[in-house]
Amino acid sequence: MMSGLIHLYIGNGKGKTTAAVGLSVRAAGRDKQVLFAQFLKSTATGEIPALEKLGIRVVRSSQALGFTHQMNEETKAQCSQEQGKILHTVLEALAQADGKALDLVVLDEVLDALNTRMLAEDSLRSLITGRPPELELVLTGRNPPTWLVAVADYVSEVTKIKHPYDRGIPARIGIEC
Repeated sequence: MMSGLIHLYIGNGKGKTTAAVGLSVRAAGRDKQVLFAQFLKSTATGEIPALEKLGIRVVRSSQALGFTHQMNEETKAQCSQEQGKILHTVLEALAQADGKALDLVVLDEVLDALNTRMLAEDSLRSLITGRPPELELVLTGRNPPTWLVAVADYVSEVTKIKHPYDRGIPARIGIEC
C-alpha cells in the first residue's frame, strides 16, 4: 500500500483553500474518500455545496462567531470549543473501521486555529503522528510551527503581491466566497 504524504499550503495570499479544494476534487474524481474540515469558517461559501455534490464529507462550525481578534473572552472560549469539536469529528472519522477508509483529509485553516490558540497544538500533533500511514493529509493557513514544516512532504507558500481587499473591495460571491 502506498504511503500518504503531508501537504502544507501556507502564506498570506489567496489560494490556500482553493488549492485544497482542487486536490479534494481530483481525489474524489478518482473515487477516493475525502473529508474536508474547515476551521474558523462558518459563513456560506461556494465550495461547500460543490464538494458535497461530489460526495465529499464537509465538517465545519455551525456557528458564525466572527474573527478571533474581535471576540471577547466568552466568545473565544466558545470558538475554541467549536474547533475542538471539529478536530474530534475528524479523529472519529479516522477511527471508524467501516470499510470506507479515508484517503484524503483536508484541515483547512487549521494553522490559523492553532496560531490563535483556538486549538491545542498537542491535539494536532497527535492527529498527524497517529494518522493511518496511507492517509494523505492537507493543512492550510499561516505561520506553521517549525516541527510541522519539518515533517511535511510538500510545503507550498502562497504570497500576496496585491489583493482587491487592500483597495476596499470586499469578498465577491463565487470568487472569494
